[in-house]
Amino acid sequence: MMELNALRQFLVVARLEHLSGAAEELRVAQPSLSRTIARLESELGTPLFDRSGRLRLNDAGKLFRDHVERGLGELDAGRRAVAEAVSDGVGTVRLASETFLTLTGTLAAFKEAHPAIEVELRWASADDMGRLLRAQDVDLCVASQPIHAEGLESVQLLDEAVGVATPLGHPLAGRTSLSIEELAGQPFVSARKGHWQRRLLDRLFAARDLTPKIVCEVDEPSAIAALISAGLGIGLVPAFAMGGATRVPAAWIPVDSSDCRRAVTLYWGAGSHLSAAARLMRTTITNWAWVMPS
Repeated sequence: MMELNALRQFLVVARLEHLSGAAEELRVAQPSLSRTIARLESELGTPLFDRSGRLRLNDAGKLFRDHVERGLGELDAGRRAVAEAVSDGVGTVRLASETFLTLTGTLAAFKEAHPAIEVELRWASADDMGRLLRAQDVDLCVASQPIHAEGLESVQLLDEAVGVATPLGHPLAGRTSLSIEELAGQPFVSARKGHWQRRLLDRLFAARDLTPKIVCEVDEPSAIAALISAGLGIGLVPAFAMGGATRVPAAWIPVDSSDCRRAVTLYWGAGSHLSAAARLMRTTITNWAWVMPS
């Protein structure tokens, strides 16, 4: 009979495809973890990983992973449903996003309206969001790029232009629009690979057989505008980030390209049980007045 702990350990190994890394994350001895995986494979009657060279999840392993994620997700959802029922429906909502800068106003309004609901925020890349929703590790995700996973429902929140931000006084600061070709050779401040802003930058340049000159990669996308203002370079910044009280001193110039945009979308699992708290959060986010701050 398969143990829940063994299944949870399998999911970590499947995600990392690295035994020693999984053992370190799980804080268990690697030989013990290896025996756990071997027992699962013995019970199933087939290997779950290819072991020629680097450890790789095989087709059987991927099929098993998907079922384990859904099964454990339903179990956790059941636990949360019981906890919600005995706590008069107050509960907790878990929200993941690539950046929370866009959501600060919405979250503040939600907490003001529902102060008893606990809100758990988690940074996640778009590549991980499908897995997190499928496993019900989070209730809702907000992404600025498509999530490629089955079994999700979504609603678009915001579709906005992305422009070029430059330091004040920069030679390009007075322009009313810029082409991608004019940006070739300019020093860019950018998010790391995988983030929507970096993918957009790479895609715009690759479509013109160009490569952006990136002089600064950051793990905190919300810091990009501040670093640009400090004179480190130029960068792609959504219109939303250039307004409101958090605006930094920088120029913002539209890009002469119809696909230089971002679409912010709310996702949730199509077949998952959303708690009352999660449904309230979904309603608040969906009904928010998504307009550019002045």
